[in-house]
Amino acid sequence: MNEKEKPRLSRLTAIITQLQSKRMVTASQLAEKHKVSVRTIYRDIRTLEKSGIPIVTEEGKGYVLMEGYQLPPVLFTEDEANALVTAEQLVLKSKDQSFSENYSNAIVKIKSVLKYSQKGKTDLLSDRIYFGGNNAFEKSSNYLMRIQSAITNYQLLDIVYCSLKKEMSQRQIEPFALYNNKGNWLLIAFCRLRQEFRTFRIDYIEKLMPLKETFQSHDMTIEQYFELYVKKSNTPDIPMS
Repeated sequence: MNEKEKPRLSRLTAIITQLQSKRMVTASQLAEKHKVSVRTIYRDIRTLEKSGIPIVTEEGKGYVLMEGYQLPPVLFTEDEANALVTAEQLVLKSKDQSFSENYSNAIVKIKSVLKYSQKGKTDLLSDRIYFGGNNAFEKSSNYLMRIQSAITNYQLLDIVYCSLKKEMSQRQIEPFALYNNKGNWLLIAFCRLRQEFRTFRIDYIEKLMPLKETFQSHDMTIEQYFELYVKKSNTPDIPMS
């Protein structure tokens, strides 16, 4: 194989993987990731289409794989496999039970497609990685997965919340985003009781019930949220720091 063809072959393989892992990918996103021009991406897409990959172009939006089309399992490099194993050890330290359990189940499935020679190495690496903090593997919440589902499905949540002042309240909230601060999972949501965005520590949620009612997307990124709300308000349910 011509040496000049190797980088392109690697890029084509990576593009296929991206198409399989996301709902939609734009030419600009692909060009930025692979550090090539958008015109080069156009040529790559045409090459993939000619090779039989059913790529659908949505004008003005991006590229998607035809629904129902499945590619063979992805093969991981040794560095990629090691990165996954490292992430697993970090996730196991998470204080949320549902997050740790689901990630561990996913890692088992991922490991099943590793090459035989990689399996022993990943097992060895698992035993040789250590992260400080939460060494007792204590779990203080079990709601993260349900909250993630509510965020992606725009599903209203009914919660019973205990504030830092130990005051109990029942709220209906529109979950917006999650972030982790010093090991604690925090939920940003529009609180219908307070009629404004508030931040809730997940381990302070006493009860959580997903409702059938859905809400309209807030049409805002988390970066925009911090710019618009955090700088203007010092009265969230918990400190933002």
